[in-house]
Amino acid sequence: MTAPGRARRRHSTPLTIAMLAALAYFVLPLFWLVVAATKSTQDLFTTFGLWFSRAPRLLANIGATFGHDDGVFGHWLLNTIGYAVVSALGAALLAAAGGYGFAKFRFRGDRAAFNLVLGAIMVPTTALAIPTYLLFAKVELVNTPWAVILPSLVSPFGLYLMRIYAQDAVPDSLLEAARIDGAGEARIFFGIAMRLLAPGLVTVVLFTLVTTWNNYFLPLIMLNDPNLYPITVGLASWASRAVGGGAGADSDMLSLVVTGSLLSIVPLVAAFLLLQRYWQSGLTTGGVKQ
Repeated sequence: MTAPGRARRRHSTPLTIAMLAALAYFVLPLFWLVVAATKSTQDLFTTFGLWFSRAPRLLANIGATFGHDDGVFGHWLLNTIGYAVVSALGAALLAAAGGYGFAKFRFRGDRAAFNLVLGAIMVPTTALAIPTYLLFAKVELVNTPWAVILPSLVSPFGLYLMRIYAQDAVPDSLLEAARIDGAGEARIFFGIAMRLLAPGLVTVVLFTLVTTWNNYFLPLIMLNDPNLYPITVGLASWASRAVGGGAGADSDMLSLVVTGSLLSIVPLVAAFLLLQRYWQSGLTTGGVKQ
């Protein structure tokens, strides 16, 4: 018999198998990328894909990746960091302001406006790419960093998340007390609400950071200067040179593409590990009623 108060452990074989399958689905591609980044182009085709070759050359591949084309990979990496960080911080600030406004203020048409935001979540970003390009072409912002940053500042899901979070994380009694003390709405938002919304802000920052970092289609149609490329578009141009047909194909670049792909996910993994604690609290606190 089990001791009183001790939780009884239950095991489900189908659930365990399903979890192991899901784990393999997510981990195996990452493991293959780590293994492939240690191989030369020849070893990629002549050795077992899920294990290392006899002559690993990870450091040599990393050096070749950063040194190829006069170090353009490092420039792409800096571009991507700039696009992602500015977009994530700006989108989080706008989402926090909009979500706080929807949660704590009542105005004519607020419900219809919020329903419009919910509808915008269902619109795929690829459907808006061509209209966005035409709009930016009119104002001569195509082939500039703003062509990537400005569309990324709009996050309907982030606004929805911050509205749900602010509704319970920011007590109405605290806001009323601040108003009685003579604080203005801007001071209340930046001095009080923003501190209470910090976990939710980190969640939006993380989501937007990942989305902007992995964005491919928008920079592809907005940018034609290789010096402005993010990593996604830059590696795609290398891949086309590595596997494309014709006399200009360079199969030796395939190892550089694989190594560059591994290097491109390292900042995302680091950001997730650093922000994981705030991200988890942001998802749970906003869903708990006071």
